Amino acid sequence: MKTVDEIRPLTAGCLLSIRREVCTDTEDELERGALCNARVLASCCFCDGEPVFANAQEVLEALTFREMEDLLRRWKDGEQVRTITVNPCFDEARYAHLRER
Repeated sequence: MKTVDEIRPLTAGCLLSIRREVCTDTEDELERGALCNARVLASCCFCDGEPVFANAQEVLEALTFREMEDLLRRWKDGEQVRTITVNPCFDEARYAHLRER
């Protein structure tokens, strides 16, 4: 389980750098969005003053898109994160399938 207790703001330069790097990695817009979001979260999520994620791949392996969106919304809105605990074993596809029943 990953716990995020602080989401730090990023500079405009940092965000542009992330976007430029991702744009050179892939041309697929959906993949670009996921990779940009993962890199942002890897850069801004902390717990007890330490980064929660070592890199974007770790974000993608630990969080569902819904969890990523929630953290990004809080980051964008400047909300303080009390404590968010995420389950890296959560299977979003299975959850969606069960909801359809």
